Parts: sequence; structure tokens; C-alpha cells
Amino acid sequence: MTTPNKPSLVSGFDEAALETGRLLFAKECDFVWGADKLEQLPEADLPEVAFAGRSNVGKSSLVNALTGRKTLARTSNTPGRTQQLNFFNLGNRLKLVDMPGYGYAKESKEKVAAWNDMVKRFLRGRVTLRRALVLIDSRHGLKPNDEEIMEMLDRTAVPYVVVLTKMDKVKSNELDSIRRATEAALKKHPAAFPDIHVTSSEKNVGIAELRASLAQLAAE
Repeated sequence: MTTPNKPSLVSGFDEAALETGRLLFAKECDFVWGADKLEQLPEADLPEVAFAGRSNVGKSSLVNALTGRKTLARTSNTPGRTQQLNFFNLGNRLKLVDMPGYGYAKESKEKVAAWNDMVKRFLRGRVTLRRALVLIDSRHGLKPNDEEIMEMLDRTAVPYVVVLTKMDKVKSNELDSIRRATEAALKKHPAAFPDIHVTSSEKNVGIAELRASLAQLAAE
């Protein structure tokens, strides 16, 4: 039972924050730009949130879940299908950036290396980038190339949040173990937020809380 005049908390966010997040992500959201080279980037005019992670970690699925749309961002069971920086304008308040996955793709080593270089250069050089979401598959936990991205974000002072994806694909005890190990690893990363978001795009778990967190950026 909620105490009068005191908001009930849901994973650290009160009802007002959750509603603010819901309203923001209910706004019109459109694909506005795709860039496969840094020279093709759109104007840096709105706060941006970048979705970074290994190929097939669920970046596009998370963008779709947050915005309540099924096909806004292109999803596929084939790793490496997102091959450019895809920008989505959320109600002229925030831009969501779906990035090429790192770690695996069915392309030449040269092309994969070029994608990885573009991801890293974007993350360390975009003036409107307010936050990066580093997505980690709950089934596998942190991998060396995740640590590499996190260390780069530390060096460039880009604040980032770790988001565990596909939590519905693992047993609760395994998820707890992955979460504890990830929390321990974050202690050595100065640019990382200590709190981890645990999500399932398929089951809509953790989506409201992540919306509330990102809505704070649009209000700055």
C-alpha cells in the first residue's frame, strides 16, 4: 500500500518518472538518417543515446520495444545486419542511434574492421552524445570486446549504462550470477553507472524503467 503523498517506487523510479518516460516514448519516432561513414553524420542538434553491443545482442529489438513499434529498427536473426549508424528522431526531444554490432558479422575482415573503427570513433567524438547503452546478452555476460568498448568510453568520459538483454532466455539463478559478475566488473569503470538495467524486449521487462532513465536526458 502506498503511503499518502509518497510515490511508490518501481526499481528506483517513482510513478511520475515512469509516466514521463512513457509519454516521451509515445511520441512520434522516425528514422531520419543512416551513415556508413563518419563524414555522413547528420547535424548534431539533439541529445543522443547510442545503442552499442555485440552483433545479435538485441539493439534493434530494444529500440523497437522502447518506442512501442515492431519494425522501426530493422531486426534479424542474422548477426551483423545493421551495417550503419541509424538515427531515429524521438519527438524532436531525443535521437536514438542504433549502431553496427561489434564482434561478429558475415562480412570480410576489412569491412568488419571498418565498422568497428566507425563505432569507436563515433562514441568518442560526438558532442551531442549524452549517454551510451552498452548491451550485454544475459546468456553470455561480458566479453573482451565489451570491456574494450567500456574502457574506451572511460577514457573519453562518455557516461554509459549496461543493459542486460534477453533476460527471459536464462534461468533466474543464472541471471543473478551474470548480474553480480557484471556489477563487480563495473566498479573499475569510472564512466559507468553502477545500476544495471535488466531487460527483455520480447516480454517487455525493464522497458518502462529504461524509458524513465532516458527521459531524464531529454529534460536536460
